Amino acid sequence: MSRIGLKVIEVPAGVTVTKDGENNITVRGPKGELTRHFNPIIEMHEEGNLINFTRSSDSDRAMHGTMRANLNNMILGVTEGFKKTLDLIGVGYRAQLKGKTLVLNVGYSHPVEMEAPEGVNVEVPSNTNIIISGISKQKVGQFAAEIRDVRPPEPYKGKGIRYTDEHVRRKEGKTGK
Repeated sequence: MSRIGLKVIEVPAGVTVTKDGENNITVRGPKGELTRHFNPIIEMHEEGNLINFTRSSDSDRAMHGTMRANLNNMILGVTEGFKKTLDLIGVGYRAQLKGKTLVLNVGYSHPVEMEAPEGVNVEVPSNTNIIISGISKQKVGQFAAEIRDVRPPEPYKGKGIRYTDEHVRRKEGKTGK
């Protein structure tokens, strides 16, 4: 039984959740609006400011929890938003923002330029910190992962781009006689 799917979602004040006939659910809140298509095998029931999901058969357990989590993330996004922070660790590694383009100098012979997707805000408070924020958890996480993939942290010196709360397991280097 899906424990996540059985939890009831409480819709906060100032947020509206609407469903059209094609299983598209739109969530509007103080920070913006998100729309997503949901699978028709799981039914959404609204009772006042409470929403719960039910499934018709036991074979749809995984989709049950996924749909509930997706709607909850949409509601959190339009009320609070999501944020990921990245650190650049390495001598000479730095980031700067030119308009909506993030320019990374991370040890390659050329700077790497990345355009921020629609709905994602990028801030560079210092040369070695990047803050990505937005209302869509998927877009924020995807863009943060793309930035990290430019130069992932290596296990010997720990150089690279990593999430602020990420722990990189370090390996012992060569030992000579």
